[in-house]
Amino acid sequence: MAKSSALRQERRPAIQSLAEAAPAKLDRLIHERLRLGIVSALAANESLTFNELKKLLKTTDGNLSVHARKLEDAHYVTCTKSFEGRLPRTEYRLTAAGRRALERYLDHMEALIQSMRER
Repeated sequence: MAKSSALRQERRPAIQSLAEAAPAKLDRLIHERLRLGIVSALAANESLTFNELKKLLKTTDGNLSVHARKLEDAHYVTCTKSFEGRLPRTEYRLTAAGRRALERYLDHMEALIQSMRER
């Protein structure tokens, strides 16, 4: 019994240092795997079409559409729809707000990683 109590007390400082290392809240919108993939891909490219993102992220039309819409609603990405001949073309770009959100997210994750390595 005393041993498990001592172990819990040893863990508390590590948990507190994690909280101190990353005081900002985790951006749950970007943290989701597919949305993080969309934002990351757009950060590395000026723009990507719906089909390029779908192929790159190996996802379905429905999944990509739903997650891209959430990022649009948050003003993290913009969506432009046009036609090439008779074929529809949907193109996505990362906004300045989206780039800042990704940078904050990466800073947060780096702080967590650093805190764990210092233990």
